[in-house]
Amino acid sequence: MSKLVTIYGGSGFVGRYIARRMAKAGWRVRVAVRRPNEAMFVKPYGVVGQVEPVLCNIRDDASVLAAMQGADAVVNCVGLLAPTGKNTFDAVQAEGAGRIARLAAAHGVAQMVHLSAIGADSASPSHYARSKAQGEAAVLAHMPGAVILRPSIVFGPEDQFFNRFAQMASRCPILPLVGADTKFQPVYVDDVAQAAAQALTLGASGVYELGGPDVASFRGLMQTMLGTIQRRRLIVALPFFLGRIMGVGFDVLRASTLGLVQGPLTADQVKNLAQDNTVAPGAKGLADLGIEPVALSAILPDYLWKFRPSGQYAAIKDSAKNLRA
Repeated sequence: MSKLVTIYGGSGFVGRYIARRMAKAGWRVRVAVRRPNEAMFVKPYGVVGQVEPVLCNIRDDASVLAAMQGADAVVNCVGLLAPTGKNTFDAVQAEGAGRIARLAAAHGVAQMVHLSAIGADSASPSHYARSKAQGEAAVLAHMPGAVILRPSIVFGPEDQFFNRFAQMASRCPILPLVGADTKFQPVYVDDVAQAAAQALTLGASGVYELGGPDVASFRGLMQTMLGTIQRRRLIVALPFFLGRIMGVGFDVLRASTLGLVQGPLTADQVKNLAQDNTVAPGAKGLADLGIEPVALSAILPDYLWKFRPSGQYAAIKDSAKNLRA
């Protein structure tokens, strides 16, 4: 019988690509999510019955255990950009990750892959980064042979980075940036998924930092995005002190509306933006898993075209300009 993998958060941005990769490799895939009825789109990733969404609350032992029953491996992709209600950084990224590892170890699950992030640091001023580091420590305490994947900014058709700023640029003449000089090393979402699949296939262990071939400042990435969507916008670098004030203001707004209104920036994200987000020298990475990373230029036009002034007809109009009467 084919091996079974449970992917916690398997319908999310990265999780769905891992689910597709694992199904293609012949694994049975159990996608553990809070709302299985909203994750039915994963079922066609495999043959009938190969990929199944199941109910799971990562904050509950019984729920997590039920989702991993009979699994040969588990993958944890659950993460937050901003806390909401009971889903805090500590509850999800630290305690939740540790819960999966603890139960996996206790019930004989052989392998685990945990999705963390570059910048995970127990001494970081950012709560997000601290909780990521605490989650890594908890995973390795229970599953010493686990694989930790630390991607930089992840890009792809469903991302909340380039899509978000491209949408902003399509509506506003100015792009305000906090941390305009901070460097990033964006990695394609399917490269991250392939890394998870390879880690399980090869029986790897340890920490891998995942970054693509392009290293650029926040400003540089926005210039690349603007070139892709064929728009000219003024990029304004905001000082960190102003970013902190804005972040606190948006945090208060989110709290006062019980999360109904989400601002574009949080105070914790401003703290993260003060640190470069690139692969550390000497760190194991995609190459160690036999993966050649995909460049931004090969992917961005495939999904950002909708933000161009002429949308899907932009390429046709560009070609028409070269025609001679």
